[in-house]
Amino acid sequence: MKVSIVIPAYNEERRIGNTLKEYGAYFKEVKKKKHLDFEILVVINNTKDKTEEIVKSYSKKYKEIRYLNFKEGGKGFAIRQGFLDALKRDNDLIGFVDADMATPPEAFYDLVKNIGKLDGIIASRWISGSTIKTKQSILRKVYSMGFNFIVRSLFLMNYRDTQCGAKLFKREVISSIVNDINLTQWAFDVNLLYLCKKRKFKVKECPTIWEDKAESKLSVTRIPIQMFLGVVRLRLINSFFEPILRPVKFILRLGDWLINQ
Repeated sequence: MKVSIVIPAYNEERRIGNTLKEYGAYFKEVKKKKHLDFEILVVINNTKDKTEEIVKSYSKKYKEIRYLNFKEGGKGFAIRQGFLDALKRDNDLIGFVDADMATPPEAFYDLVKNIGKLDGIIASRWISGSTIKTKQSILRKVYSMGFNFIVRSLFLMNYRDTQCGAKLFKREVISSIVNDINLTQWAFDVNLLYLCKKRKFKVKECPTIWEDKAESKLSVTRIPIQMFLGVVRLRLINSFFEPILRPVKFILRLGDWLINQ
């Protein structure tokens, strides 16, 4: 069995090296024990720093590390391109993980070990058995609970944590949904899981190990608004009333643009 681990990378020169070092060494050891073959596919997008140089140096150390580089940006765009590329090779499992190594390699390997007969499995910080190494502020907890409530209400999905940056799927799942993935940045994970639900794929949550990393580029005040606009837009796109709601979607796109200025 072979797994492709897609890592989206936008201006990650300070963190991607350590992530590739840890993931490369860990999965190389797993491979030596003949438990699993692997590739790590870094999808560099819209980067202005030395991310490509660092990734290139690690691709020389580990033959299993590959990379793509695009001028376009966005997590959703990068992961989708990674999925398309991974499907070109004999990968049985295809997943993704954030570049900051908030999810350590052993936690990602837990997904591989526990996928079994499932179609997909996602790391979850908010279910029993998870280990959260960084204490979360009350504000972050409120945002997380509020966003989860909105997702559950709009899409009728029972996941406790749709946003943890580590997910894994069988090849046939990615092949089935990749061309229908909406590239809305902050609704990407929800879109992915909702497509799985609509196609009746069985995806479950798995306890994980997670640590909030320093130098996070996320704004605690701006991101929740972007996430809200993203999931509402996604709900409208998948609504029977989509034709008559186009003016509303235009307003949402305008609001999203203003927030990013």
